[in-house]
Amino acid sequence: MVMGLAVLTEGRLCRAAEPADQTYMPVVPAKSFEETLKQDSADKDKVMSDQQALLEKRYDLRDDPSDVKMSGERKAVQQGVRVKLSSGMTWDKLGDMTPEQIKQQNAFPMGFRPLPHVKHMVGGMVFPKQQIDATQKAEGRDLKRFDVDFDTPDQFTPEFPPPMFLTSRPDLGDVSNGEVLSFKNYYRLLVGKVTPVQMEGMRLLLTPQPQQQFNQTEDRKVHDPSLGVTCFDCHVNGHTNGTFHENPDTRPQEDRLRIETVSLRGMFNQQIHGSKRSLRSVEDFTEFEQRTAYFDGDHVIAGKERAVLAESLGSGFDDGPNAEHARLPARAKNWTC
Repeated sequence: MVMGLAVLTEGRLCRAAEPADQTYMPVVPAKSFEETLKQDSADKDKVMSDQQALLEKRYDLRDDPSDVKMSGERKAVQQGVRVKLSSGMTWDKLGDMTPEQIKQQNAFPMGFRPLPHVKHMVGGMVFPKQQIDATQKAEGRDLKRFDVDFDTPDQFTPEFPPPMFLTSRPDLGDVSNGEVLSFKNYYRLLVGKVTPVQMEGMRLLLTPQPQQQFNQTEDRKVHDPSLGVTCFDCHVNGHTNGTFHENPDTRPQEDRLRIETVSLRGMFNQQIHGSKRSLRSVEDFTEFEQRTAYFDGDHVIAGKERAVLAESLGSGFDDGPNAEHARLPARAKNWTC
């Protein structure tokens, strides 16, 4: 599900005045961490109440589960049309209008238009409470931001934790045993079921790396210095928990789209990864995810926060930050859920 930006009026975006358009993020913050923490914490309640009002205006948020269960049989799929229409509009009326009429009358439902990040001009990864609590319990690592909270109601998020299936061992069923895979338990859960290469790949997927909002510098949005985030903090058990951030390949900041974490299930069967780039393998996808999503597409900030970028081996090509043909180490292969 792709989400994005702000409120539209007469086809144009309505925004408060913001700093001039920039390509790079500020390397030296204008405020100290303590000042940012104090201001963001004070603003948080209003930020969240404004986002809740926007969601309620656009969508029917009631909890109305269907008889259909998600893959782990742990949660029901919601039913019914949830996008709200403007006053006086019906679906039949909308269906009878031509595209030009819809455009002229600004009748396209707001619920189908890009949804803003909770704090769009800041952006960054925002994790659901279940993932925050599970990570804190398992590793003592804090994923809770002091400036924003997760905004999607629980009934619309994926089941948690999701089951995890191995394409190489379908006879085993759910190998997660109902647990959230973490650095603390992955070996116990997978030993004897995967190859050494796959085990090493899983270690990498569960090893924290600095990220724009989760790091040791004054740029962070967590109270204490952080080791960072892992691939599976978003793609929990090789699936998704609904964590959202913003697409890295757009500037200015206000035009970036809110995007929700996609599931990794079925990637072994895909040939092209990514909506805009010809990423030819999940290894390509993983490298570009780290180079872009983790640091909003800004390699300068990545260098400041000491990101350890995965290097390619044996590709025979240049491995610069823009090398779309880059490859990850062989040990990262075969983790395609």
